[in-house]
Amino acid sequence: MLEMKVPSPGESITEVEIATWLVKDGDYVKKDQAIAEVDSDKATLELPAEASGIITLKAQEGDSVAVGEVVCLIDTDAQAPTETAAAVKEAPTSTPAIATTAALVATTPKVENPVPTSYATGEASPAAKKILAEKQIPTSEVKGTGKGGRITKEDALNAQPARHSMGTPTNEKRSEKRSKLSMLRRKVAERLVSVKNETAMLTTFNEVDMSAIYEIRNEYKDIFKEHHNVSLGFMSFFTLAVVRALKMFPDVNSMIDDKEKITYEYCDISIAVSGPKGLMVPVIRNAENLSFRGVEAEVKRLATRARDGQITVDEMTGGTFTITNGGVFGSMLSTPIINPPQSAILGMHNVVERAIVRSGQIVIAPVMYIALSYDHRIIDGRESVGFLVEVKKALENPVELLMDNDLKKALEL
Repeated sequence: MLEMKVPSPGESITEVEIATWLVKDGDYVKKDQAIAEVDSDKATLELPAEASGIITLKAQEGDSVAVGEVVCLIDTDAQAPTETAAAVKEAPTSTPAIATTAALVATTPKVENPVPTSYATGEASPAAKKILAEKQIPTSEVKGTGKGGRITKEDALNAQPARHSMGTPTNEKRSEKRSKLSMLRRKVAERLVSVKNETAMLTTFNEVDMSAIYEIRNEYKDIFKEHHNVSLGFMSFFTLAVVRALKMFPDVNSMIDDKEKITYEYCDISIAVSGPKGLMVPVIRNAENLSFRGVEAEVKRLATRARDGQITVDEMTGGTFTITNGGVFGSMLSTPIINPPQSAILGMHNVVERAIVRSGQIVIAPVMYIALSYDHRIIDGRESVGFLVEVKKALENPVELLMDNDLKKALEL
């Protein structure tokens, strides 16, 4: 009998939560088969079977278990079920008598008769009562067409809730649903509250004329994708603009450690992406060494792994600065919250055509509002505003400031 214990998903993680069992008690499992999904405070991970055999579960879904604790037993001496037995077990049994009766009922013509009043008038069948309760419709508002005026399941399905002139003048119970927050969501909530309480967070804003980036993308996006098998998006422009600005304002690429300031000489850029379990923040390592193609390929890889639930704890730790894009959901403007222990985060937003002044003329241009939230304990106003201005300059003049005046070479075309 093999005891399966919770492995350590990463440094500093002492417990996990059983999110979902992918097998049932008594199932036969094969070695390396995923048997459960476990939530840590940083990611959701799959738990593979360490051997083949009959499994006995020792923890329930929603239980918090310590790293190293036994969560299931696997009887390695058990024989695998034969395919013949499995086929017999899954074969459906026929019920000709019931089918024949159903056919007779279906072919019997329905006769419309007046419904006499009796003790059953207005009473709902059990099935009808359940449906009406879910629809929040009182039985008094439904006319029964069953025997003696009884409310049938069909009556309940066809019933529509009445519209009231004010309020909700009904005594019927209204439904609600409760579900336990995952460990990841609870940890995110704790960290966000701690950031608001423990940092001197401020936000500065600016706007970016995206015309130059749009022109480059419109002209080169097809050939870029053909050459590199990845799309030319906004993230490469923003990431490289941030890397340039971080080199000019190193305090923004710093963080506080007790009474010391740590300033990083590399740029590990965290990117916020939406995953099935909530917000994930994987890290682009050494972004200062990447080209446009390199950034786009890494963004695609990390986003795909986050979406498929394959992202690891190591891939989400160690960032020095974060970029989040609320614009993909339609956000016009927001104040992003710092991703601790980092000291700053850049928020991107949607692009909208707006009237701006260019060379003394009012023109229509694609404009994005950008926001930088920063910890004022370590970053002063000069650094924060200067940083965001340099990001703006690079995005509005990418050929000169991000591509060294050689667009094709920068895009590796």
